[in-house]
Amino acid sequence: MSINRILVPVDFSAASLQALEYAVKLGRPLKAELLVVFVVEPIYAVTPGDLYGATAELTALIDEQRRAGKEQLRKLEARIQKRYPKTRCILQTGRAHQAIVDSARRLKADLIVMATHGRTGISHLLMGSVAEKVVRTAACPVLTLRGPVVGRPVRRARPAKK
Repeated sequence: MSINRILVPVDFSAASLQALEYAVKLGRPLKAELLVVFVVEPIYAVTPGDLYGATAELTALIDEQRRAGKEQLRKLEARIQKRYPKTRCILQTGRAHQAIVDSARRLKADLIVMATHGRTGISHLLMGSVAEKVVRTAACPVLTLRGPVVGRPVRRARPAKK
């Protein structure tokens, strides 16, 4: 099995940027292309006015998210390409897990490297896990890197006894 393209979804969180760094280190000896994907998710808010079409405010908000996402991706691409020229950044719109899986298929990614955000309990139940959905539905292998667990204290290593 050869890995020529690695897709890395980012949301600009520390965990996703850490996954990107891991993908750079993984991709370098393989000479793989890095495909960095940021997804602008639709806003699900229904008001009586929405029953007749999208409101101008929601459209403007999504347009602003796309503009800000493009700008952040442009900066990220410039920074990463200095160290790893085989990097391409892509902005998608849609439900995050579906856009990631569709992008991986369309771009013929051999591997997806992504962070988990470590949600537990009710927040995991309500929000679900994008990484979990990607793992279940992607056609290619998915490497998940655990981010900090939200809502749990960080365990510190005890110093070794001498």
